[in-house]
Amino acid sequence: MAGQYPYGGEPPQDRGSTVLRSVLILAAVAGVVTVVAGLLIVLRSPEEYGLASQRDTLPVTVQPDGKTTGQPAQALFKAAPTVPPPLPLPDPAPPMLPSTPQRIVIKRLGINAPVESLGLAKDGTIQVPAADNPNLVGWYRNMSTPGEAGPAVMLGHKDTRTRSAVFSRLYEIRNGDTIEVKRQDRTTAVFTVGGVEQASKKTFPTQRVYGNQANANAQLHLITCGGTYNRSIGHYTDNIIVYATMTSSYRG
Repeated sequence: MAGQYPYGGEPPQDRGSTVLRSVLILAAVAGVVTVVAGLLIVLRSPEEYGLASQRDTLPVTVQPDGKTTGQPAQALFKAAPTVPPPLPLPDPAPPMLPSTPQRIVIKRLGINAPVESLGLAKDGTIQVPAADNPNLVGWYRNMSTPGEAGPAVMLGHKDTRTRSAVFSRLYEIRNGDTIEVKRQDRTTAVFTVGGVEQASKKTFPTQRVYGNQANANAQLHLITCGGTYNRSIGHYTDNIIVYATMTSSYRG
């Protein structure tokens, strides 16, 4: 009967169709292999492809606020390195006599940490707190004590190789927030934040952070790491710097 094969069964496959199907299958497999290889390359170097994690990256002009509020983040302080640090709106309190800091408390960030004294390392740079204690803040003893006239400088790690550290949330601090430093003389100096800066380590504002300021206010400058983590050198590219001025004090 016309249109049927005389011996019954399925019609034989056309050889050309078989070759074409094989070529298509091989092309599909090759495409999948190419995509997988590309993904592996990207995952090994995420920062090179704009996929660096938020843990390693902070915006240059604004701070993330740590939660989804729909409100714009606070703008970072930006100025030439020789410009004085920003001051808070409240009037500064009179400076106190020198006294070694023992503890720092930033309630809004959940920070309550002991303070150790730091000097200079052999290469002339400031020592950093011991990395084996993530909840430790260092005070640079060659400058003012917190509450004394002039700038007092404290440093803390953002993270360690295994976990976040004491200043991991420092970028979340806002103008008007308070920082308490408990001192050896049993007084507590209360500082009000006047500005937050993200500065490249290549152009660190040394004069603003460490220089003797013209005014005799008691100031507190907190420093930690920020920006992008450079895996090749094992350091962050920037610093987060908080500028605060003492606005009150109390016994205890």
